[in-house]
Amino acid sequence: MKKIKRAAKPASRKTGKTNPQHKARARIPVHGDAGKKKSPKPRGDAFSARRSGVRSRELEQTPAAAAAHRDLPELRALALEAMDAALDKKALMPVLIDVSGMSSYTDFIGIVSGRSDRQVDAIADNIIAFMKSRGRHVLGQEGSGGGRWTLLDFGSLVVHVFYHPVREFYDLESLWIEAPRVKMEIPPESMLTQPDALYGAL
Repeated sequence: MKKIKRAAKPASRKTGKTNPQHKARARIPVHGDAGKKKSPKPRGDAFSARRSGVRSRELEQTPAAAAAHRDLPELRALALEAMDAALDKKALMPVLIDVSGMSSYTDFIGIVSGRSDRQVDAIADNIIAFMKSRGRHVLGQEGSGGGRWTLLDFGSLVVHVFYHPVREFYDLESLWIEAPRVKMEIPPESMLTQPDALYGAL
């Protein structure tokens, strides 16, 4: 049986003591393989198989493919009811956009307006209360503050509630111009036909 040889311990120039880093580097491989470096173990194990499997599934889950596995008619009906909850608080110009075949983070985007900061908050609160009654809790809520804009994220549905002049400034509808609009029954009082009259009343 061969004895393990160790290289000489280089001394530090200043103290004459052995440097621990040099000591670690000076070890000679065991099992008679001196001068040979061990090649890294190939990642062909179960872990790599799982990783590659997950990656392949991610690539397959395009928005259109993922939408095929969801109950879109049921989600569409729920989204329409959420927009009705906004209309209960006199929301203006509701728009529901079907992005299930184009987006990977949601299926439907709702956009509504309020006539004032206070009404924007009331609309958002009513949508949250309705979705909670259906067992859907808000996953995230963001906004600019002061009742100018509120984003409600329910996963399959994202709703933007704007103070109307702010909505016109950002014009989110134009970002999804190619996505189909879901037909809705909108009461006449929620249609904005005279914007100047609205702004003058604020």
